[in-house]
Amino acid sequence: MKKILCIVGTRPEAIKMAPVINLLKSDKSIQVRVLATAQHRQMLDQVLNIFNIEPDLDLDVMRPNQDLTTLTARLLNGLNDVLIVEKPDIVLAQGDTTTVFTAALASFYHKIPFGHIEAGLRTWDINNPFPEEMNRVLVSKITNWHFAPTERSKLNLLAEGVQEDRIFVTGNTVIDALFSVIKKSAEISSGIDPIKRLILVTVHRRENFGKPFEDICAALITLLENNSDIQVLFPVHPNPNIQEYANKIFGGHPRIVMCKPLDYLPFINAMQRAFLILSDSGGVQEEAPALGKPVLVLREATERPEAVETGAVKLIGVKYEVIVSEVQKLLDDNNMYESMLKGGSPYGDGRAASRIIDVLHKYFDKQKIVEG
Repeated sequence: MKKILCIVGTRPEAIKMAPVINLLKSDKSIQVRVLATAQHRQMLDQVLNIFNIEPDLDLDVMRPNQDLTTLTARLLNGLNDVLIVEKPDIVLAQGDTTTVFTAALASFYHKIPFGHIEAGLRTWDINNPFPEEMNRVLVSKITNWHFAPTERSKLNLLAEGVQEDRIFVTGNTVIDALFSVIKKSAEISSGIDPIKRLILVTVHRRENFGKPFEDICAALITLLENNSDIQVLFPVHPNPNIQEYANKIFGGHPRIVMCKPLDYLPFINAMQRAFLILSDSGGVQEEAPALGKPVLVLREATERPEAVETGAVKLIGVKYEVIVSEVQKLLDDNNMYESMLKGGSPYGDGRAASRIIDVLHKYFDKQKIVEG
């Protein structure tokens, strides 16, 4: 029996790996082992519980205010020990975090084939987003199977010299995950006024700490002052760089509901309830168009241009004046708002996981022929 080690470290990784892990577990010809690095501890555990996934191994690397150098070193050491004991035939990981980079590197050191789910995303600026852009570029150099979510992602990889026979356009597993839970009900934060138009806000990227986050907050205050019929729901990321300033600026505001990061199901319901979404998240850019919700992206560049091209997502950056202007346009101009709703999702049909597993089966079948 062939063994596949699936590695997850953060909430988005768990969401996007869950369809692959659960489909693999239903395959009697494959032994599946799940390793949680716990780069995000609590947020990771929430999602794994939703998809009924119990990690077989847990590195538990999360520490308060841990810098990237320390995190990378601890992950590499932990993964090295795991690979020595587990000896998997294949390692799979998704995305662009430090967990994914070190998983690919450790696999390379041990000469274990590595499959990269959601391969080929690029902004072409190694500092934006930081450190994710460099992570995914480096991972692509040591990956055996590049599971690209879109044709554009495939073209990005080809432009960097990746062999075409190593690239497989599968769609994005986030749509698989979304479709599997979308009918489940879950309560969102109390205090939401059903009459008011809800703006959902999520901010967590390192490049938005400091002055960019201050501008985002100032823009939200201005928008609330100018529009009595709107309300803001802000699940506050646990990073102290976000929490401390948000509590200082927004604490006690009657139309800003701050809460802890929402579990996956309540967050989906919050997206469905929202009039529009302001976010610097990559996953939200993929999920919201599938739910028919406009997204204004609080970043200077995106590695997910497909939804921008359909019109469902708009890149607006983090300048105060631009945020106020772009949000106000959508609040005032129904035609502009409706045009974003019609953009739709370019990220697949919900069968990405099965396509990934088909590729791995073909690899195992070829191995049998060679060995036989």
